[in-house]
Amino acid sequence: MEVTSYAPGTPSWVDLGTPDAAGSAAFYSGLFGWEITEGPPEDGGYRMCMLNGHAVAGMGPQMNADMPPYWTTYVTVTDADETTAAAEANGGQVLVPPMDVMDVGRMAIYMDPTGAAISAWQARSHIGAGLVNEPGTLCWNELATRDTDAAEAFYTSVFGWGTDVTDMGDFSYTSFTVNGNMVAGMMPMGDMYPPEVPSHWAVYFAVADCDASAAQVTELGGEVRSPPTDIPGVGRFAVCQDPQGAMFALMTMAPSES
Repeated sequence: MEVTSYAPGTPSWVDLGTPDAAGSAAFYSGLFGWEITEGPPEDGGYRMCMLNGHAVAGMGPQMNADMPPYWTTYVTVTDADETTAAAEANGGQVLVPPMDVMDVGRMAIYMDPTGAAISAWQARSHIGAGLVNEPGTLCWNELATRDTDAAEAFYTSVFGWGTDVTDMGDFSYTSFTVNGNMVAGMMPMGDMYPPEVPSHWAVYFAVADCDASAAQVTELGGEVRSPPTDIPGVGRFAVCQDPQGAMFALMTMAPSES
């Protein structure tokens, strides 16, 4: 689906911080068919990932060498400075204060009260992903947290999200909404997560065949950390790790949800 604008509060962009941009580019271009090009020197090594003529993600040098490689989620906001003030007022920590990114937009990065990092994006010439919800593009952003109550209080206050809770049997899944539309999800971190794994935002990419793409991850040097699994009524997903160590997920949506 082509996108020309995002309503405030909608996750609109993802990018990868990696210690090996060339290696990451080779992996993801092989997996998703992305054409990945490096920008001019003033971009600091940032690369745009293109699919069918649309920007669908970004990647660049990892800023914090003390962290593992990571995918970052950006949420569209009207005013990054006002959002930053709201994040601080609601218990968040400002990791990167509002800053202009040339003429493309203004951004800030926060850590929510549960320890997960999230970015705000005030769009100028770059709205975010121009293509979503089809193979090779972003299709979902999901918070895994050890304190769903604190996370819900933060995100509903900072981004104005509504919530819709579904009983999954073993746990409750929260869908965050903007104008009644689901834009992101949240789940509690259970025993499946080692104690040292912090709360975090996960990035899901749509694929035509989850099993085939998961096999391709291994062929390209990555690792399948959670094998393809069905979510009744939603689709089939797998959790993977790229060769540099960044985690991401694959998702094949059920036909009724496509």
